[in-house]
Amino acid sequence: MLQSASHQHSADHVPVLADEVRELLAVQPGETVIDGTFGAGGHARLLCGDLAGKGRFIAVDRDPDARAYFDRFARNCGAQARFLRGDFSTVLGQLAQNGLRADAILLDLGVSSMQIDRPERGFSYAVDAPLDMRMDPSEPRSAREIVNETPERELADLFRRYGEERFSRQIARAIVRRRDEAPFERTSDLVDSVRGAIPAPRRFGDGHPAKRVFQGLRIAVNDELGSLERALPEALSVLRPGGRIAVISFHSLEDRIVKRFFAAEARGCICPPDLPVCACGHEPRLRLLTRKAVRPSPAEVAGNPRSASARLRAAVRTEVE
Repeated sequence: MLQSASHQHSADHVPVLADEVRELLAVQPGETVIDGTFGAGGHARLLCGDLAGKGRFIAVDRDPDARAYFDRFARNCGAQARFLRGDFSTVLGQLAQNGLRADAILLDLGVSSMQIDRPERGFSYAVDAPLDMRMDPSEPRSAREIVNETPERELADLFRRYGEERFSRQIARAIVRRRDEAPFERTSDLVDSVRGAIPAPRRFGDGHPAKRVFQGLRIAVNDELGSLERALPEALSVLRPGGRIAVISFHSLEDRIVKRFFAAEARGCICPPDLPVCACGHEPRLRLLTRKAVRPSPAEVAGNPRSASARLRAAVRTEVE
């Protein structure tokens, strides 16, 4: 989801792996496209251009700020465009229940520049702001509540599992000591505690010392991995035979979920290996379009450093009975 730094207009945003997404989704005029993570509309502008003024474009985002970007996008799209606010797992499920079928689905995961470049949203460890991190500001629990209320052991587990932070226990201990004196209110409060908990020789050389803690908190606040696990089966049920799905992830936890789901749905028989005859009758529901994750080219990373961690996987819906 990360794009270029400006958030003034969707045209200012540089979508990650744009050429690769267009090639794999191969959108044709008259088709139905779902962008499950619209953000500022960077990919949407390109995909809507491929519709050539025919077909439908359904934009989904749980962030209410995305609506303003969509309104500008829709005026220039040409095709029938519709905005649905909500978590993509929920919206995809609703669309499936209503009988809608799509030809192409894009999920561009993670936080968008629309969010991270606005200090008041509290996503960035580089700028002092309220400790928030909610993609949907109407959700009741922000990063502030998690940091101030979660027991030490659970905090350490959160930082280790979602942020892959090696000093998770030391950081959780420092947070609990600090909040006993005064609650965390600002991102700078958290950055100071994290920096102080990490051994001095390890504070440099692998990016900002708080980046993994902020990643873990953001994932927990927005239930990003749970949402992805729920969304992939719903997306498969929405795709018509021959429909394509592309997913861009930005860290190994997301990519692992996508890789395993695609691999499982691309398999035939899932019977135990010692069973002499297939009894499950399972048929593949996907055909992989990418055997390995597609990564940005050196030229793209040079022009948009935020794209460096992006990984793209895609598949096509097989014929179904």
